[in-house]
Amino acid sequence: MEADNIESLGQTGMKIRKLIEMGTFPEDLMRQISLAYQELSDQNGQFNVDVAVRSSATAEDLPDASFAGQQETYLNICGQSSLLLAIRNCFASLFTDRALSYRESLNFDHFKIGLSVCIQKMVRSDLASSGVAFSLDTESGFREAIIINGSYGLGELIVQVAVSPDEFIVFKPALKRGYRALIEKKLGNKNRMMVYGKTKEERTKTIAVENSAQELFCISDEIALQLSNWVLLIENHYSGLKGAWCPMDIEWAIDGITGELFIVQARPETVHSRKKTGMVTEYRMTEHVQEDKLILKGIAVGDQIAGGKVHVLENLKAGEIHLTEFKKGDVLVTDMTDPDWEPIMKHAAAIITNKGGRTCHAAIVAREMGVPAIVGCGNASSILKNGRLITASCAEGDTGRVYDGIIPFEKQEFDLSLLPKTTTPLLLNVASPDMAFHYSHFPNKGVGLAREEFIINNYIRIHPLALLKHKQLNDQELSNNILGMIRGFEDEETFFIKKLSYGIARIASAFYPNKVIVRFSDFKSNEYMNLMGGKYFEPLEENPMIGWRGASRYYSEEYKEAFGLECKAIKKAREEMGLDNIIVMIPFCRTPKELERVYDVMKEYGLIRGENELEVYLMAELPSNIILAEQFASIVDGFSIGSNDLTQLVLGLDRDSSLVAHLYDERNEAVKSMISSLIRTAKRTGVKVGICGQGPSEFPDFAKFLVEEGIDTLSVTPDSYFKTVHAIHDLENKISENQEIIPKEENTWLSVV
Repeated sequence: MEADNIESLGQTGMKIRKLIEMGTFPEDLMRQISLAYQELSDQNGQFNVDVAVRSSATAEDLPDASFAGQQETYLNICGQSSLLLAIRNCFASLFTDRALSYRESLNFDHFKIGLSVCIQKMVRSDLASSGVAFSLDTESGFREAIIINGSYGLGELIVQVAVSPDEFIVFKPALKRGYRALIEKKLGNKNRMMVYGKTKEERTKTIAVENSAQELFCISDEIALQLSNWVLLIENHYSGLKGAWCPMDIEWAIDGITGELFIVQARPETVHSRKKTGMVTEYRMTEHVQEDKLILKGIAVGDQIAGGKVHVLENLKAGEIHLTEFKKGDVLVTDMTDPDWEPIMKHAAAIITNKGGRTCHAAIVAREMGVPAIVGCGNASSILKNGRLITASCAEGDTGRVYDGIIPFEKQEFDLSLLPKTTTPLLLNVASPDMAFHYSHFPNKGVGLAREEFIINNYIRIHPLALLKHKQLNDQELSNNILGMIRGFEDEETFFIKKLSYGIARIASAFYPNKVIVRFSDFKSNEYMNLMGGKYFEPLEENPMIGWRGASRYYSEEYKEAFGLECKAIKKAREEMGLDNIIVMIPFCRTPKELERVYDVMKEYGLIRGENELEVYLMAELPSNIILAEQFASIVDGFSIGSNDLTQLVLGLDRDSSLVAHLYDERNEAVKSMISSLIRTAKRTGVKVGICGQGPSEFPDFAKFLVEEGIDTLSVTPDSYFKTVHAIHDLENKISENQEIIPKEENTWLSVV
């Protein structure tokens, strides 16, 4: 057999399967199966109980290898003759084309593979829902998350990538402490479901899901939390048996008659659990990609980037005449990939599908093969044409992006054990919740800046006042768009609060228990104008950069209600989800009196400084913040230096203006004098102080200045993290040769904007 020759593979597999299918069971084995089936039927008060016939394969020398989906499963089997036939076919599926190809690609001995067949009473999930769960994040390997995917009906459609399932993410540490630790929830496209067939020949069938049901999540939050607790128990059990952490891949189902939740399968996860720890691999574009290069989006599987020629295959049967034309390095584009596609998948540079979710079988196999995949694109096979050169990027968070042409990229690997130690603690600036789990592996002391406006702009995209008041506006198109976007949520306010809290919670959970500084929204009026419905609520300002922004919005009668939603989202993340490591930060606050007015509004919406250990930081970015630093210090817990706006306002220039861009320099002596003054005041009053941004990474002399002044911590963007670690280490060594470095307290903070 030639494993890379699809025709040879198919002929060999067919011959072996036919030999098994034509065989007969030994009398003793047939009798034992019949007696066991009769006993199971009697226990359930049925003449012939409906069962699932499932296979489980293991490798004698590699017990942790994944053989997920390699063999067949037969559902809704009824009667002894049908049962025996299904068992025999199950054994024969040990030699499907995909199983043979998989074992060959991983150098497994075909004769050291064992297969058992499990007979289970059917859970009537055809009347309810079912799905899969992983006890880690399937993309980043983040250990503290539970990922649940679910859809209506029998679970085969999720495995077959025939639907895009609902997704739930639960944070383990908070769940263990009794919190409702559901930190994210996404509605899938559940337009079909698999149910029981009505004839012996048609054991199952696929039907359409009513529109009203598609707009609801397939399970309640309570079921998601119950399932998560069970996942924890299962993971702990197997970790105890193994003597080491053992992340799990689990299948679950809800019985539509009894309402009971069942675990129907549990096996070790075998992708991230086998990866070498302490290594970070990053893929990134080496040039800026214009927005018009973006062709389509989907769900990212993995974190790689790959390019190649498009090769569209509608399905295996229809595409067989093209299989020999599929070249190694082509990009496979299809409606969906199931296990039968594995011989082709391993030759692809990337895989793009119309359907699927990130915990479906095809996604698992793509990860295991190290092939980037973008699933659930909707219409990829109709948009992408054969021969077109494209780049598939899974390196930009949960959203996979397909770009026109071959975009240059680079791959970098870092050994975290080789990173030098710094005296000055380093924090990260994290813009995207999608990337938080990936960055959690970096050695750090937390997050120095998480901007709410990024979450609002990318995950909500609606002006908060337009969301609350759209029904009062004479704009039917706006209302229709908003109602479409909030489907799956109770109402407009709940949509905003939950979406914002999910984004905040994902960042906070990734770095827990280290503290995460979340800055309240700091859109300018022209930026708010660009949000959906913003034109109805935003003024036209000559210079929005120094206009109605930051704190001045929060207590104004025109905007206070919208700010209240932000407060409720923070309260939900801290008190309901258990993420008490969240610190809030107030931007662009001109006077201490203004800060007190913001506190009054926060209290009105349930956020009180000091209550439940809530800390409040001030974004120190105006000259008044420096001049009145002692007054501010008496009513805040920390300062975070906003060097961008501080430079703008100290030097009297508009940083958006190209005409004066040559004058913009945060290393200007006037700016540095302001920063020195703030640090001295903060030290004298016992208040924490920090700075976050590119400056310390790009300008070693600026970093030297900050360290010499005694800044508490530095917070940098992830893309400059590694070079900053080395730069600060070298700098501290040079300083120590001449003078003692000012000691840093273990729990102090630095965040640089």
